[in-house]
Amino acid sequence: MLHQSVATLEVHFPTVPLIQFPMDLHDKKLRGKLQYGEKLINQSAKAAAKFEQWLLPSEAGYLEPEGLEQTKNFSQEAIVSNVDISSARKAFDIQLPALGPYTLDFSPSGRYLVFGGRRGHLATIDWKSTHLVSELQVAETTRDVKFLHNELFFAAAQKKYVYIYDKKGTEIHCLKEHTFPLKLEFLPHHFLLVSVDKFGSLRYQDTSTGLMVAQHRTHLGRCSVLRMNPYNAVVGLGHNNGSVTMWSPNMSKPLVTLLCHHGPVTAVAFESQGQQMITAGMDGKVKVFDLRKYVALHAYFSKSPAKSLDISQQGLLAVGEGSNIEIWRDALTSKQYKPYMTHHLPKGWQISNLLFCPYEDTMGIGHSGGLSSILVPGSGEANFDTFVANPFETVKQRQEAEVHLLLDKLQPEMIALDPKQIGSIRREPKEHSQMKSQQALEANRAAAIMAGKLVVVRHKKKGRDKPTKRQKRKQNNIITAKRPLIEAQIHSKSSLKKAKISDQTLPLALRRFA
Repeated sequence: MLHQSVATLEVHFPTVPLIQFPMDLHDKKLRGKLQYGEKLINQSAKAAAKFEQWLLPSEAGYLEPEGLEQTKNFSQEAIVSNVDISSARKAFDIQLPALGPYTLDFSPSGRYLVFGGRRGHLATIDWKSTHLVSELQVAETTRDVKFLHNELFFAAAQKKYVYIYDKKGTEIHCLKEHTFPLKLEFLPHHFLLVSVDKFGSLRYQDTSTGLMVAQHRTHLGRCSVLRMNPYNAVVGLGHNNGSVTMWSPNMSKPLVTLLCHHGPVTAVAFESQGQQMITAGMDGKVKVFDLRKYVALHAYFSKSPAKSLDISQQGLLAVGEGSNIEIWRDALTSKQYKPYMTHHLPKGWQISNLLFCPYEDTMGIGHSGGLSSILVPGSGEANFDTFVANPFETVKQRQEAEVHLLLDKLQPEMIALDPKQIGSIRREPKEHSQMKSQQALEANRAAAIMAGKLVVVRHKKKGRDKPTKRQKRKQNNIITAKRPLIEAQIHSKSSLKKAKISDQTLPLALRRFA
């Protein structure tokens, strides 16, 4: 019999000062209320102390140089030698030069990794245990791979069509509507698989029902740059004329067309809050755009055109150019002049794409020589929400999460630049409201005139009922009916005049806030 020693876990909570109320009160009702309030306050204080002890919120840790050191000079060998064994195992190189270049993608929880070679090699591994889950050779050109809503299914953009495989590598579907795909993207909250082909056609397909939601022609030629904005599920396309277009399945024309570079766009990335967009072009520039005003904040220059961009959960920017990788810290909010980390691939391997692993301080790199993983301290989110993604979920938890995702599925019509507009009140434009008020005023005036004309004039005695006097009395009735409308109009004009006079006392820069 195998005996296991069970260690008792003792948690010591800090002593919470109790609040005491005077108990020598003669009013029993007041004394009871005070005692009940004292009990609630003490319970809430103890619960707050337990909350701090149990959760232990962690913070992201970055590289800290000493003296004249610079973090960009730290090599991966030095970082691996100073971390624990479990973290050191996440830095590795898989050399497959005969089947590259490789593209990769992480599952939403960051536990699984799928990668595909240009010559048809597809594989899925468990990122935590480095266990090979599945491997297959499709003997066909594979340009991109993408996980769907979880690690059970992934899509591969092959030579002619898009194929969907399960966790074991079995082919499940062949999506023949997606012809000659170059790039894939998946919208997890809408269950939409997005692809763009070599003719510049953008397609949306619902993976839960199998229906083709939308097909758009960009009319801008071949496009191999596709990225989703995680804030509003709008996809961005980079084109050869230097522009970036943003699309939704609801409109056949782009929501936004932004000229970013003086040459073809090579990579696009979006910040998780949807406020910044980073683009790279053949002109050797990496630009940061503010999506609230659609203006360029600042730009960085690279020795060669950047091939891939990515932004971590903590806001680190990774730029892959040639065989060099630069990682920038706080590069989105302000202009930086030296990178946070650098890494050079051996043997001159060329980068095809790179991605930060969710909830881990690692980054996966797909290149012409295979697959690499490096450690990037401070890149991953330290505290994960199990209702969003759970790297340690069981089979039962995964099934429940899949059911919740399907129940909370959003319709494609809800994709917009500003998702906060959904559920809000649609306010009428000022011109329409002014037009309606003017029409109502004219209608009231016409009704008053008609009511004055229809008033029956009482006949008076001889000599006082001449036609001229009768007409004058009718005119007086019309004026009396129109008087309230004219007085209200005069009052509104006087109030507007007073408001304009008061606005003129303010400086010109502050009048728009008055």
